[in-house]
Amino acid sequence: MASQRKTAYITGAASGIGLAVARSLSARGYTLALGDLNLAAAQKALATLNSSDSIAVEVDVSSWESQLKAFETVVSKLGRLDVAIVNAGVGERVFVPNDGGKGSGFVKPDLTVMDVDLNGFVYTASLAIQQMRRQESQGGWRGKIVGTASVCGFYCVPTLPIYTAAKHGAVGFVRSYGKYLPEEQISLNAVCPHVLRTGISTSAFYDSLESKNLLVPMTGVVKAFEHFIDSEDSGECMEIGPGDVLEIRKAPEVVNAESKQLNELLYHRGRPLHLAKKT
Repeated sequence: MASQRKTAYITGAASGIGLAVARSLSARGYTLALGDLNLAAAQKALATLNSSDSIAVEVDVSSWESQLKAFETVVSKLGRLDVAIVNAGVGERVFVPNDGGKGSGFVKPDLTVMDVDLNGFVYTASLAIQQMRRQESQGGWRGKIVGTASVCGFYCVPTLPIYTAAKHGAVGFVRSYGKYLPEEQISLNAVCPHVLRTGISTSAFYDSLESKNLLVPMTGVVKAFEHFIDSEDSGECMEIGPGDVLEIRKAPEVVNAESKQLNELLYHRGRPLHLAKKT
């Protein structure tokens, strides 16, 4: 039976940002569904929360089939979905081996990072959007979606090309579709932190950043998620940096009147793609 409390589905929930947000929402009385590739870790995380009606599900966010199976379980257990936290992600890896120019033939690039950090992001958001469209509005909203992007969605890191491309894609998705979705009483925003201690890198790297006061505290990241859950914002991306920096970074302005006019025409050209089909 569906819980009468507010509900949230979190991917990448067994550790790091996902677990920190889960703890915050649990403390606020939410019933949760913790999704993670490591089901045992998600179940262990669930046991630390004071929420007897919450659940854990296994999900590989790079796979549509896995996402669909997990999401159907979430909806069947929770009923209504008030908040979706699109958090699962991985860091940069070798996408094309460098053979020093001495090899032969060609190697298919490893785009796992794109599959998880961009395609997986859009998969989870798409499932949440479809579910939220079917729900009655409560407090003016059918549901709210908050994703984890990165400061690499704003800046370009030459040695993190696929991760940077994926996070730029996530930021672009949020800044564009997030400005349309309020027409359907759904919000979509993203939290874009600098580096904080998670499982995505090494302890030595985190220690070196901490010695330079460059690590972001988890409290600031959680605060950013809480802001978007509680606010009327949509289509916004918040940068979280060292020194308690929490700042919504606006999308680039158009360069002139012609660009503004073109963007307005493109909006109206694309809008019919997203309207409800007439029955």
